[in-house]
Amino acid sequence: MIQLIKKIFDITFWKFILVGILNTVFGVGIMFIFYNIFHFSYWVSSASNYFFGSILSYVLNRFFTFGNKTNTKKTLLRFVINISICYLVAYGVARPVAAYILSGLTVMVQENMAMVIGMCLFVGLNYMGQRFFVFREK
Repeated sequence: MIQLIKKIFDITFWKFILVGILNTVFGVGIMFIFYNIFHFSYWVSSASNYFFGSILSYVLNRFFTFGNKTNTKKTLLRFVINISICYLVAYGVARPVAAYILSGLTVMVQENMAMVIGMCLFVGLNYMGQRFFVFREK
């Protein structure tokens, strides 16, 4: 068990966090601008974050975080599958949770908080997926 914990929280984890911070600033900016300024829907706004952010994330994580040299087609397909599943699970869970917890507040407040909750869930799920599925060591 201790070995697994050490493997999960090694230098790769910290590189992933650094890339995640850069990617979060970029993606969150897109998401909240789309939702609050352009008034796109919850799903369009949050999906835009992950569409544009995923391009940046793939490049930085493949080369910087995981130093992956595997066939691009293979890792790209796994990356798209991972991002899609993580997004749907994280944001699918976050929206009803935020609506329930913040039921006395406006839909706009609920959905802004759902996007924050979704981001947090997404980070954990995405790290595990990229580490052990997309860019796994052989």
